[in-house]
Amino acid sequence: MPSRLPEPSADERAHSDHLLQLLREQIASHGPLPFSQYMERCLYTPGLGYYSAGKTKFGAAGDFVTAPELGDLFARCVINAVQPTLAMLGDDADFLELGGGSGAFAEAALKALVADGTLPRQYLILEPSADLRERQNERLHANLPAELSARVQWLDRPPEQDWRGVLFANEVIDALPATRFAMRAGEVYEEYVALDGEGRLMRIDRPADALVAGAVRHVERDLGSDFVDGYRSEILPQLPYWIQAVAGSLTAGLMLFVDYGYVRREFYLPERDDGTLMAHYRHHAHNDPLYLPGLNDLTASVDFTALAEAGNSAGFGVAAYLPQAQFLIGAGLQEIFESEQAKIADEHSRYRLAQQVKRLMLPDQMGERFQAMLLARGLDVLPLPAELLAADQGGRL
Repeated sequence: MPSRLPEPSADERAHSDHLLQLLREQIASHGPLPFSQYMERCLYTPGLGYYSAGKTKFGAAGDFVTAPELGDLFARCVINAVQPTLAMLGDDADFLELGGGSGAFAEAALKALVADGTLPRQYLILEPSADLRERQNERLHANLPAELSARVQWLDRPPEQDWRGVLFANEVIDALPATRFAMRAGEVYEEYVALDGEGRLMRIDRPADALVAGAVRHVERDLGSDFVDGYRSEILPQLPYWIQAVAGSLTAGLMLFVDYGYVRREFYLPERDDGTLMAHYRHHAHNDPLYLPGLNDLTASVDFTALAEAGNSAGFGVAAYLPQAQFLIGAGLQEIFESEQAKIADEHSRYRLAQQVKRLMLPDQMGERFQAMLLARGLDVLPLPAELLAADQGGRL
């Protein structure tokens, strides 16, 4: 691994070695792991996976910064966009956040909902990580009035009973365990993680099963061309099943996904022939997912065309698709920024607010790299801001 990456502490290395030993034992006993299973174990193994252990993940002290960590502007824009839907659905509407991160979004969103006078019946957080759930709980109880934090409930699994409201997910789909595929002599192969002769992790290819091969062939048909030999990328054959699992009981309302990614024809560009898989370690991005398992966030960009297809198969229609910058503008960022700026007296705070806008909006930051997709079901009308609908780029899907 290049020396530009920070050195792990002794405790961090011991932590990673513990997970590595478990991976070696599993591979030795059961054979090579599909890369998607390796990624799932690196991220979610209880007590050892990246999202399941106690290390700080988000913000300056972690490995990456998400939009909610920058300040309140992002969450306030999201609430601006979905508040009319919550109001239309009435007193039994719920708000469900998938993967609550540090709790920064929930804190800002609940404050914005109070200000708008549209509190949901419940603010639900679907959080599989016990460590993150505890951090979120502590933050919300420390920073919100008791009657507000009492509306927050944590879920171990998606709601089983029918519900109405809004489902929101920021940087969630990029962390779903991705399948890596490769083309050889016109056939689809799947990437696995195996052991070399000295017990080190290595990546190998095996013929893909029917599910993976079928998903790749679907993409080829949609693109109107076959992948060339040697082409390697990611795919989420489980995405339609995942959407159905997390949102199948949402009978009326909106889903809003914000993540980095592309429409399909841009995701699978010929020159992007090693996919989009990245590892993030202490604000450094690198491309070796086998390095220090358990200490790196492993992610792959989102194929938003696949997300639209998965939403359609679950009974949702695409209400809007647009870059994050356009979404935030359509959701009232300018007005929120001016309102906040008018309240600030000192130059340092004004500078920080301006920097927050730049990170959210600039094309080389989050503005163009991140995309927003709204999917709707069971609504007689679509009460989204007119500016947001006017900026819709759903035709690109």
